[in-house]
Amino acid sequence: MTANALETLVLGGGCFWCIEAPFKELRGVQAIEPGYAGGHTPNPTYEQVCTGRTGHTEVVRVMFDPTELSCADLLRIFFVMHDPTTPNRQGNDVGTQYRSAIFWQDATQEKTAYAIRDEIAAQHVWPNPIVTEIAKLEYFWPAEDYHRDYFARNPGNPYCSAVIPPKIAKMRRLFRDRLVDTAG
Repeated sequence: MTANALETLVLGGGCFWCIEAPFKELRGVQAIEPGYAGGHTPNPTYEQVCTGRTGHTEVVRVMFDPTELSCADLLRIFFVMHDPTTPNRQGNDVGTQYRSAIFWQDATQEKTAYAIRDEIAAQHVWPNPIVTEIAKLEYFWPAEDYHRDYFARNPGNPYCSAVIPPKIAKMRRLFRDRLVDTAG
């Protein structure tokens, strides 16, 4: 598969470390890059975003092979792997930088995002209304290098060890058929 045939989607579901680690296990995901989107400050730093004053959310840019993982299926997994019903928070992480968001890049992604959001809402996967922001991606600002593969490099970090392993376990339990085959 050439890079030109890959599709890219930018997703915010709380701390970007908590989305990056489980999504890396999905078959079809070729690369994941943490970053910032949806704000008004050019080229923000992690420290600036953490203040909540830049308007950005922590996101991951997911590059995937649509012949192995469709955009719709990626979004179905996204809506189950984080709580899309809590405005500006995921668990104990509170602030606009932790909001649930899908940043689309073309009309097809936009249509798919709304359709999957409505599908998940109609299935009552969550007891409360979905509040996920769906917006056009204006800019993606890559996060600092130390955020890449953060959980893999820092498994003993207390935050990571408390929050990320349950998400990975959930991914493995619910989406076993979508995971990278590590047997070979």
